[in-house]
Amino acid sequence: MFSGIVEGIARVVSIRDEQQNKHFTFQSDFADELRIDQSIAHNGVCLTVVEIAGDTYTVTAMHETLLKSNLGLLQVGDEVNVERSMKPDALLDGHIVQGHVDQTARCTAIEEAGGSWYFTFVYEPQGDNTTVEKGSVAVNGVSLTVVNSREGSFQVAIIPYTYEHTNFHAIRVGTIVNIEFDIVGKYIARLMKNYLQPR
Repeated sequence: MFSGIVEGIARVVSIRDEQQNKHFTFQSDFADELRIDQSIAHNGVCLTVVEIAGDTYTVTAMHETLLKSNLGLLQVGDEVNVERSMKPDALLDGHIVQGHVDQTARCTAIEEAGGSWYFTFVYEPQGDNTTVEKGSVAVNGVSLTVVNSREGSFQVAIIPYTYEHTNFHAIRVGTIVNIEFDIVGKYIARLMKNYLQPR
């Protein structure tokens, strides 16, 4: 489990294909603190460390993960947001993030707002995936508050600190991002759907 409070940025240094899987090697400031089998969120996707070497570590993404996330689009040199899993006694500064990306979304607009920015994203509504006004959403693993929630689109407001310390500074119109919708909202949507069905 994660909080959506990004610890830093890791850079892709190599990508190796093995059948339908991809092995990603990242350079990170905390690589020497990791252990094999540890879970780390990469752009919001929970992946397991399988190898550590100096200031780099390697994780493997299976075909299903590549289909549902933007990891398959990564190239050497790209930056990803990284967060290690929460400790049981940690403060929950963001919101509950499982590291199970629901789907991708596309950035359609970026508006400057007096030193901050509004990013607009569109997505294909699927199942119980939806946003709630002033609710939470994880975008590339970053815990954010939803603004202007619409069917199939939403905005988030990004302050300078988040812009500089996550890969939001690399997002452009057309960029594909990972989305994990609020787990509480998904459960409520499912319960309401079941409750309202004719009996």
